[in-house]
Amino acid sequence: MKVLVIGGGGREHALAWKLKASPRVEQVFVAPGNGGTALDAGLTNLAVTDVVALREWAQANGIALTVVGPEAPLAAGVVDEFRAHGLRIFGPTQAAAQLESSKAFSKAFMQRHGIPTAAYETFSDPVQAHAYVDQVGAPIVVKADGLAAGKGVVVAMSLAEAHEAIDFMLVDNTLGVTHNQGGARVVIESFLQGEEASFIVLCDGKNVTALATSQDHKRLLDADQGPNTGGMGAYSPAPVVTPEVHQRAMDQIILPTIRGMEADGIPFTGFLYAGLMIAPDGSVKTLEFNCRMGDPETQPIMMRLQSDLAEVLLAGTEQRLDQISLEWDERCALGVVLAAAGYPMSPRKGDVISALPVDRDDAVVFHAGTTMQDGQVVTSGGRVLCATALGQGVADAQRRAYELVAGVAFDGMQFRRDIGYRAIEK
Repeated sequence: MKVLVIGGGGREHALAWKLKASPRVEQVFVAPGNGGTALDAGLTNLAVTDVVALREWAQANGIALTVVGPEAPLAAGVVDEFRAHGLRIFGPTQAAAQLESSKAFSKAFMQRHGIPTAAYETFSDPVQAHAYVDQVGAPIVVKADGLAAGKGVVVAMSLAEAHEAIDFMLVDNTLGVTHNQGGARVVIESFLQGEEASFIVLCDGKNVTALATSQDHKRLLDADQGPNTGGMGAYSPAPVVTPEVHQRAMDQIILPTIRGMEADGIPFTGFLYAGLMIAPDGSVKTLEFNCRMGDPETQPIMMRLQSDLAEVLLAGTEQRLDQISLEWDERCALGVVLAAAGYPMSPRKGDVISALPVDRDDAVVFHAGTTMQDGQVVTSGGRVLCATALGQGVADAQRRAYELVAGVAFDGMQFRRDIGYRAIEK
């Protein structure tokens, strides 16, 4: 069958890479794709991003299964459009995608359904938001109510940082947030102590299958210093997600969310990503929901997945996930993001990637912000590549991933040198 992957980042490269390995898949198209998917003989880039145009193309070309990678097409209603014309697509509807596209919707939903999360208030007036921050104090978290490509959250450790974030999001929109109806809003919530983990599941509207656990590194610099980013690296599995924490996440967060969405008349299908804050006592709270797989968590997770991804996603479109049992490589996978000069606030584009290592089954450089230009791969986004490798334990996977990094070269390349440090310390 022919498969379409919508998106052009590292997550979509990893999904397409895994889908092409399925015996049932004859061709994988990636819309719009990137420089890495262009270089892969098993993948075909498609320069289409408009929702209706994608649906028309999928109809005309006999696409049997579509999977949506990023948040923007979900928020634009691509799933609704495909389903309305009888096409099989894995992802949430526009209404269900509000769990990610609107922080205000998400927090109100969690409060209504008793799902543990941080206390919060919502503001559209900067004067009121500034006054609230002065009243409550720091540390405090400021979130943009809209899509911000993973950069719409500021963990403010000082009042000055909090006030700056409010102005970024409400006044001059420096972060480029796509506002929801009613204009700019922020959610300001209490700061939670603990360790973060990414908990990603597949949903078919009723049934849930958990993917392997993973942990992302959000800060730009080593030892979790510097500004928040879309993610500078990840590894799987995450030791912090013990069997007990896993059960709590399913019982207290994931299943109540799926039941709550169903009760609200908005059944959830697709990938559901819960950002967890795990307290020292093992209790869990929800930091955020994403209606997609994480990036860069997808890259290590796909390297460990041994099941046929196409079969799994087909089951997800037929409410058969209760019949699916996922198989995982027992090894650890670790990915290191290589970012462009100036990332995250003003990434530079157009630098030639002059060296890339040869991919192997257990060591792959996934592309994100790259494109082909005059026969060369050049940078085209903030997070450019993700060097991902399997190893016997986190330290071995880390060593092998950084060996891949050593084989990459482009001007201004920046990356963390400590991805996986928490798991190694444990």
